Amino acid sequence: MEKAAKEIRELKGFLPRSIAYAGQINEDFAEGISGFYKAVWTEREGGISTKQKHLIVFSIACSSNNIQSAVKILERLHKFGATRIEINDAMMLAAWTGGIQHFTDFSAAILKEMDRLGF
Repeated sequence: MEKAAKEIRELKGFLPRSIAYAGQINEDFAEGISGFYKAVWTEREGGISTKQKHLIVFSIACSSNNIQSAVKILERLHKFGATRIEINDAMMLAAWTGGIQHFTDFSAAILKEMDRLGF
């Protein structure tokens, strides 16, 4: 599991808990989940960039009212050079798909974290 964990840590910037938990259960299981992460997050020629993937996942987290994940993803968006306008667009899409109530629920925490990160 160490090789897979290292690759994912480099790719994502951290070791996802699912891989750590899987490693406690079975090494092959951890390798399988690591492979899934790698397949999803690796940039491919002509594909979606890592920044775009994080914007999509951010919008999904917001529209699902998963504030904790959305705040965490903001750190990755900062690292990958997302702009405040791109994040605002993602938030508006989340309001469109998740509804105004979720927008109301997640906006305060997201805007505060955006300010903290310097967006």
